[in-house]
Amino acid sequence: MSSPATPTCSEVSAEHTSRASPASRTPASHTPASRTPDHADRLPLASLLALALAAFITILTEALPAGLLPQMAAGLAVSEAWVGQTVTIYALGSLLAAVPLTLATQNVRRRPLLMAAMAGFVVANTITTFSTSFALTMAARFVAGVSAGLVWALLAGYAARMVPDHQKGRAIAVAMVGTPLALSLGVPAGAFLGAMLGWRVGFGIMSVLALIVLAWVRIKVPDFAGQASGKRLALGHVFRLPGIRTVLFVVLAFALAHNLLYTYIAPFLAASGMPGRTDTVLLVFGMMSLLGIWIIGVLIDRHLRTLTLVSTGMFGLAACTLGVASDVPLLVYAAVGAWGLAFGGAATLFQTALAKAAGDAADVAQSMLVTVWNLAIAGGGLLGGVLLDRLGMDAFAPVLVVLLAAAVLVAWAGRAGFPKHGS
Repeated sequence: MSSPATPTCSEVSAEHTSRASPASRTPASHTPASRTPDHADRLPLASLLALALAAFITILTEALPAGLLPQMAAGLAVSEAWVGQTVTIYALGSLLAAVPLTLATQNVRRRPLLMAAMAGFVVANTITTFSTSFALTMAARFVAGVSAGLVWALLAGYAARMVPDHQKGRAIAVAMVGTPLALSLGVPAGAFLGAMLGWRVGFGIMSVLALIVLAWVRIKVPDFAGQASGKRLALGHVFRLPGIRTVLFVVLAFALAHNLLYTYIAPFLAASGMPGRTDTVLLVFGMMSLLGIWIIGVLIDRHLRTLTLVSTGMFGLAACTLGVASDVPLLVYAAVGAWGLAFGGAATLFQTALAKAAGDAADVAQSMLVTVWNLAIAGGGLLGGVLLDRLGMDAFAPVLVVLLAAAVLVAWAGRAGFPKHGS
């Protein structure tokens, strides 16, 4: 599975905006300051939901082959193992492109850049729909991954820039709701459609949805200027900003633990005497993820630090439960539910913390998050394979607990990355 997230335009505070040059200011009709008092606390839902659909397409495009392996293998005349590499090359495209593309496009206006990224999905998914060549399909998947890396680097900061400071977390939560929806509903629906109508239909639908997003963004999403040449920051400088390394470490530890468990959930359940329950367990995970992102969206602007610590700690307790009570189905479901609740809003928490810490450099910082998240995806697969081969499933829970305990400790100590409300 992918990245959120996640997934930016620079977060501009009132102080920075007041000092910006006229060329870098957005039109008054598109800035939070221009809203009347009656509308000051009303989120621009039409614009934010366009971003949410972009996130939905990004996640579903990545994960769809996982539900269609047999059909795609037959259609492309390769093994299921090779079809599985269409997910790998997508993640590789995101991993390689996020940082350099974000750095190269810092001065580009935001709406055309987001539309260009969505156009990449139209092209890639259309090629995948009609391709009979495995090599061509892999090339298209790489292009889709590159587009995903850019989308994830744009979304959180774009959402934050649409609203005043006290609503930034809620805005990011709305923009990120497409991620759990894609995992909990989109992937099963895509697998169902693939079984009923053929696997190519699913990718064709993704192309149509991407076209809809293109039109939606052009009509409803405000445009913002990129960074002026004098304000562009080097990658190393952004990495050294207070709080950035703290947030990135917590992201790495949390995402590595998540992907370790998520990637190997089927063999874990088989070892626990629940081999036929994978779909039900993942449904519980997906539904609780939706609840998690709703809770985070309501509370994040006042309790970012507390929510981060509670979510990470809850995931750690779930891992402990899975380690000591994996033979009790009811406790397994409860632990998976807690894991889903913790994961649902995690990307929003991390992206909001990073946007606040980075300020005007939010685009570059978010591209680092995309890279770290994709490293965690790859690391989860590699580390899980080693643990499974050499130590068995019993080794998973202790490793998860160590990773999550480290995340809690760093988040607790790193007040620059996860400050108290009002600090």
